[in-house]
Formats: sequence, structure tokens, C-alpha cells
Amino acid sequence: MLQHVLDTSARLGEARIIVITGHGADEVEQAIAGSGAVTVRQMPQLGTGHAAQQAVPHLASADAEGGTTLILFGDVPLIEAATARTLIEACAGRQLALLTIVLDDPSGYGRILRSGDAQGGRVLGIVEHKDATPAQREIAEINTGVMAAPTALLTRWLAALTNDNAQGEYYLTDIVAMAVAQGVPVITTHARSEAEVMGINSPMQLAELERRLQRRQADALMEAGMRLADPARFDLRGELLHGQDCEIDVGCIFEGQVVLGDDVRIGAHCVIRDAEIESGAVIHPFTHIEGAKIGPGALIGPYARLRPGAELGAEVHIGNFVEVKNSTLAKGAKANHLAYLGDATVGERVNYGAGSITANYDGANKHRTVIGNDVHVGSNCVLIAPVSIGDGGTIGGGSTISRDTPAGQLTVARARQASLAGWTRPSKAPKK
Repeated sequence: MLQHVLDTSARLGEARIIVITGHGADEVEQAIAGSGAVTVRQMPQLGTGHAAQQAVPHLASADAEGGTTLILFGDVPLIEAATARTLIEACAGRQLALLTIVLDDPSGYGRILRSGDAQGGRVLGIVEHKDATPAQREIAEINTGVMAAPTALLTRWLAALTNDNAQGEYYLTDIVAMAVAQGVPVITTHARSEAEVMGINSPMQLAELERRLQRRQADALMEAGMRLADPARFDLRGELLHGQDCEIDVGCIFEGQVVLGDDVRIGAHCVIRDAEIESGAVIHPFTHIEGAKIGPGALIGPYARLRPGAELGAEVHIGNFVEVKNSTLAKGAKANHLAYLGDATVGERVNYGAGSITANYDGANKHRTVIGNDVHVGSNCVLIAPVSIGDGGTIGGGSTISRDTPAGQLTVARARQASLAGWTRPSKAPKK
């Protein structure tokens, strides 16, 4: 959640970012280490105003005439940069700007108090839900907590906060009444959607906001030309770049950075992480891809697994229950079912049989298998690395290959078949 807020803050231009931590501070600070943000701790946690007070030394050192401080919340992750920027512009280093929204059910939120009944009336203050009268609880315009304030004024207002309220906490919202009393203009801008200002306090709220985020991302992809079978059954947990005429079926998850060329088809329930899939490739259902590059016109799956370092050339076929790791497959190579290729270099037009594996690990080190062009590897073979299979060679089914094989020849390495006449299968002794 916090990373979403940090990413939004980074898009606002040159600014000092200060993160106030409290509960779980060690974990939070470790998670954002290297982000460039300054972290300060709130110990104990005595309210939002008390939290903001912890940042004052850093604000003072950065303050200049007309400076503005924007206050965001780590558990309100979906505020958009455009909304925050509008709020900063409204403040202009001179007036207090509040982000508000009108809700059908404002229960639990602080209410905006205005002169008169109209929403356009002058802002007088904010009352928290627990401190509000029954009449005040009928107000539908709520305070989101997000605000932009002149930095010099904010530091003075924070110093003047008291905890004379039902919660015994220092409310950040009390600075609104201070601004009014001092004749500082208090203005409001409005969030464009409820999702922007929704806070998260439970697993249910987290799941609900996640679906809203996913729908927002799905809509953006479809507006850019992507075809999603069902935007409600789509998850993007990173960045998805795509060409024209791409299609994604239901239940797919994209993580890290995924790049799709033109006319790529992704079947149902695939998981794709940090991958590049070139034009015309088809990923059949239930395929897992991580750290792989897939060439144009390739056919992958169903139920295939491409692990980091898999690089597939044009028109490669990887079928059901095939796993590829740290291997390159040249144009037209095929491993259609029930096979493993690890630490291998596979030439063009290779046919790699069902049940065959590269035995690439000796218990201490990984070794490479090199398979030349136009090789046919029969079913149920074991290629014990390091080993090379010559161009145009054929490996007979059921062979265990531990030495290099010549080009253009059939190589068979398996036990001699024998049938024993008169042999009787052992029988179990009768149970007593």
C-alpha cells in the first residue's frame, strides 16, 4: 500500500518525501529502504496530528517562503497524481486546501462543517464522527484527510494542537479551525472517485480496493486496445506493455514487467512474470512463465512451465507438462509433452520426445547439454550433461546418453531386452 503512495508522490516532481512510521516500523522502513524517502517514527501513536508533528524538524529544514506540504496516508493507496497535483496548486503556498468527497454513507468519517447548508459555503472546520452531533452526522461531505498546507503555517498549527477530544488524541483536522480563526483561506477540491480516498483497515477492505485497482488497470488496457475476456477476472501486479490485437482470457496474473508483441494470445489462468512474448505467440491455458523470452509464432502450453533463462526462438513449440529452465531453443524446435530441458542449448527443428530429460545437476554443479540442428530425441531418454548431440542425429527411445554423439547417426544406449521362459511371478502368502 505504501509503495503506491510513494510512487504517486514521486510523480509530483521535485519534493522531499517524509514517511512517518509507527506500528511495525522496522518492517515498513526496511521495505522502503532505498526509495529516497526520509523516515521518522511516531512513538507512541497519539493521533494523526501527533504523527505530523514528528515530521516538523524535516519540514523546517526544507521550508522556504511559499513552500507547500502535502499530507497523504499510507493506508489510502489509490490517490492519483493528478488529484494530488490539483490540491497542491489550490494551496499555492498561501491557503489550506482540503480534499473532500460526498459519500452516500459517510459513517466513520470526519464531516466538513460549512457556513450555511450548501456545499459551496465557507469551510468552518471538521468534526470527527465520534465527536459529531446527530445533526452533524447527517452531513454527507467528508474529509479524506488528504490536505496541502503552507509549510510555515503548518508547523505553527501543529505546535498548537491539543488532545481535548473523545479519543484523547491530537487530530490533524483541528488545524482547519485554527486556519479559520486566523483568517487563512480554507478551500476544498474534490476527489474524482471514491476509490481514490478509500482507506484500508481490514482484509475485506483490502480485497475490495484491490478489485477496484484491478478494474482501473483493466479499463486502461482496454482503452489502449487490449481485449480482455472479462476485466473482472484479471490481475496486473506490475507493468504490462502490449502491441496491437492482443487477447487475454480469464483468470490470468501478470507480475513484474511483461511485454507482449502484436497479436499475442494468452489463454485462461496463466501466470506470467517478467517475460517478453513476441508477436503472434500463443500461450495456452494454465501456463506459468517467469523470466523467459518467447519468440514470434511460438506455441506454449497448456500446463507448460518456463523458468528464468528460458529463451525460445520463432515457432518453437512447448507442450503440456514441459519445463524449460536456463535453456535456448532455436527456430522450430519442439518439446510437445512431458519433458524437461534445463541448462540446454537446442538447435533448429529439434524434436524432443515425451518423457525425456536433461540430467544437468550432479549434486554440486550444473552442466550444459548441447543439441544440434535437426536432432530427433526419442521418448523417455536421459541426456547426462555435459554432453553434445551432433547435428541430424537420432537418439533411440529409452536411451541414457552420457557421451557425445556423432552427427547424422542413430545412437542407442539402453539395456538389452530379454524374455525369460518359465519364469513365475512371486505370489503372496495367504493371510492367516
